[in-house]
This record gives sequence, C-alpha cells and structure tokens, in this order.
Amino acid sequence: MSVAVTVRPTVDGDEAEILRMIVALATFEREPDAVKATEESLRALMFGDDPKVFAHIAEADGRAVGLALWFLNFSTWTGRHGLYLEDLFVDPEARRMGVARTLFAALAQEAARRGCARIDWAVLDWNKPAMDFYRALGAARSSGWQPWRLDGAALDRLADG
Repeated sequence: MSVAVTVRPTVDGDEAEILRMIVALATFEREPDAVKATEESLRALMFGDDPKVFAHIAEADGRAVGLALWFLNFSTWTGRHGLYLEDLFVDPEARRMGVARTLFAALAQEAARRGCARIDWAVLDWNKPAMDFYRALGAARSSGWQPWRLDGAALDRLADG
C-alpha cells in the first residue's frame, strides 16, 4: 500500500511536532539528554519577527512523519548563500516510504528559489545507511575539512576576554 507524502514549510503551531522529532533524532544519535530546545525557544527563533531558522515537515495521512530543519550559510568563494541542513529526521515507521527523498527535493527547490549555490550538512561517522542514502541522491562527502566547535566553558571564557 502506497501512502502519499507531502512536504510543507513549518508554521507557527508546529513547535510540538518539531520538538518531538528533534528529541527523537537526539535519541537516535545516542544523545537523548542533549536537547535544550523548548517549544517556546523554537517559536521565537522560527516564527518571530526576524526568523533565522526554518524547517519543512513531511506528512503522511495527515500526520507529521519527517523534519528537515535548516538555516542559510554563506560561501565567500561562490558569493552566494547556501542552505545548511542541521537536522533531517524521519519517524522509524515512515522510513523507506520516500519521506527523506521528498524532504530533500523540497530543500533543493527552496535552495533554487533563494538562489543558493549548495546544500551542506554533516552526518555521524557511524551512520552508514544515511551516507548510502546521500550518495544515492548524488551527494558527495566533503574532504579536506574537519568540523570544529567552540562551546560551553571555552566559549564563555573567550567571550569574557
């Protein structure tokens, strides 16, 4: 039996479903206690006066089953924005139904609409099924670059001078 999957930009009122899928993704990524986001913080960042974070929700049978949460980045080399995919999640029972591919197609359309040069994202080094999926889309692993992060106490120390 085939189920139609539709994708739409998120709207104010989707915060509970967005947070549910963020928590489910964190659990899948073996970090269930790492989520500090709340419905209120998501509402402010995504649907406030000057949103900087965006998302698309995939629905099947009227129920949210997937999430692509993203923001704009910038390439000085291309002189254009890019779209950075922060989180991609599909409910386990909805996997292998084309949800992730449909979300990626919506992101590609969004990137084209905004004149973005590319879509970037990161994948955990142990998530081989995701890597296989990305390759099937035509994506390629970036090489030569390592992800780095400054956060927590080190960020606070630097900010304090």
